[in-house]
Amino acid sequence: MNEAARKIAAIAPAEPHYREAPNNIEAEQALLGAILVNNDAYYRVSDFLKPIHLYEPLHRKIFEVAGDIIRMGKTANPVTIKTFLPAEEKVGDMTVAQYLARLATEAVSIINAEDYGRAIYDLALRRALITIGEDMVNIAYDAPLDMPPQTQIEDTERRLFELAENGRYDGGFQAFNDAVALAIDMAAVAKERDGGLSGISTGIHSLDSKMGGLQRSDLIILAGRPGMGKTSLATNIAYNIAAAYEGEVQPDGSTKAKNGGVVGFYSLEMSSEQLATRIISEQTEVSSSKIRRGDINDADFEKLVACSMMMQKVPLYIDQTGGISIAQLSARARRLKRQRGLDVLVVDYVQLMTGSGKSNENRVQEITQITTGLKALGKELNVPIIALSQLSRAVESRDDKRPQLSDLRESGSIEQDADVVLFVFREEYYVKNSEPRDPADPKYAEWEVLFDKVKGSADVIIAKQRHGPTGTVKLAFQSEFTRFADLADPSFTQYEEH
Repeated sequence: MNEAARKIAAIAPAEPHYREAPNNIEAEQALLGAILVNNDAYYRVSDFLKPIHLYEPLHRKIFEVAGDIIRMGKTANPVTIKTFLPAEEKVGDMTVAQYLARLATEAVSIINAEDYGRAIYDLALRRALITIGEDMVNIAYDAPLDMPPQTQIEDTERRLFELAENGRYDGGFQAFNDAVALAIDMAAVAKERDGGLSGISTGIHSLDSKMGGLQRSDLIILAGRPGMGKTSLATNIAYNIAAAYEGEVQPDGSTKAKNGGVVGFYSLEMSSEQLATRIISEQTEVSSSKIRRGDINDADFEKLVACSMMMQKVPLYIDQTGGISIAQLSARARRLKRQRGLDVLVVDYVQLMTGSGKSNENRVQEITQITTGLKALGKELNVPIIALSQLSRAVESRDDKRPQLSDLRESGSIEQDADVVLFVFREEYYVKNSEPRDPADPKYAEWEVLFDKVKGSADVIIAKQRHGPTGTVKLAFQSEFTRFADLADPSFTQYEEH
C-alpha cells in the first residue's frame, strides 16, 4: 500500500497546473487609453462591446463610468473619471488615479480602437463558451430532479445558439441610407426570384399575388375546422417550396436559397408516412385512398416509384414527434438550421403542442406561451413559420359557416401574435353534408345546382395581414389528391378587398 502511494506521489506534479480563462489585458488597456484620450473611440465600440465583456474588474468599471459620462455629453478623462472609482484601490504600486493617467499617457491611436474592441469581444465569447461547457458538465454530474437530460440538452442548445447569433458585430441603429440600400437589395432579389416576390413563393400564384409570398420572421396562422383541408394546404405549400429550392453559394462559402427553400415540417397529428402519402398522391394524381389500400395498377405504381425517386432530392424534413413542447421544437429547429439550413417552418398544429411552463397553467396561458414562442423563434431564425390552428365549434352553430378571427380557439394570443391569419373554407363540405335523403324531394334539384356551383373550389380567407390587404382568394381543390391549385379559369378568381 505504501509502495503504491509512493508511486502516485512520484507521478503527481509538484505544483498544480491550471489554465487561465482567455483574456488580453493589454488590448483592454489600449482601448481604455484611446477612449480617455479621445472620447470618439467609445462610439466605435459601444454598439457591440459592454462592460461585462472586459476581463479585468477595474477595467469594466472604468469602461462603464466612461460610457455614462460620455453619454451625458461630458468629457471622460483621467480627472473626471477618478472621482467615481474607489480611491483606496491599488493597481500594483499605483493608485487608481495614477493608473488612469498611465493608460492615457501610453494610449495608441484611436484608429485601432475598433480592432481592440473586437478582440476583447471575441475573448469574452470564448469565456462564455467555457462557462456553458462547465455548466453542462457540472449539471450532468449532479443533475437536479426537475432537469432531465433532454431538458439540459435543449437548454444548452438554446444558450449556444444565442451565443452564435449574438456573437456578431452587427445590430444597433442603422443609418437611413443603409436601410434604403437593404430595401433596394430586397427589391433586386425579388426581381430576380421566380414570380417577382419579396417573400418565398407558396407555389400558388393567386395566393402569392395577395401576400407577396411568405415574409421572413412572420408568424402565419393557417386555421380551419376539421375537413376543410388546412393540413393539405400546408403540405402543398411546404412541398412546392422545397421542390423549387435552388441554392446559391455566398462569398463566405455558405449556401442561400435563390428560389424555394429548405422546409422543416412538424407533423404532430400525422405520421411521416401519412404525410408522404399525401404528397405523393398530390404529385402523381393517384388517389391517396388507393395508395393506402394498394389498389393500384402497374402504370400507377411506376408513377409512384418515379415520384419517390424525384422526392428524395427535395429538402423537406419531417419531425413526427407528438405532443412536442415549444422548447423542444425551438431546439430542433435551431439544430436543423445549423446542420441543413432552414427557410420555412410548418407546425401542424398549435393545439397539439405543449408549453414549457408548469403543468398547472390553464390552456389559454399555455397557448399564449406557444404562440409567443413561435413568433420569437421566427425572428430568431429569420424564417416564416406557418402554424396550423383549430377553430372553435361556434362556426357550426351559425348559418354562415365562414370563419372569423373570433373563432380561433384560445384566440386572444393567436390573433395578437400572428402577422398573417389565413382561414381555409370549403362550402362544398357543408353543402355535401346537407344533401336531402330523398332524390324525389323538390329541394333536391336546388341542392344539386348549389353543389355543382361549389364543387371543387375552396376559399382562402386572409383575415389579417400586417403588411398587406385582407380579402378572399378562391382556389381549386381536388379532394381525391388532397391538392389545392390556382383555378384553371383566372376570370373565376375572386378578390374581396376590405
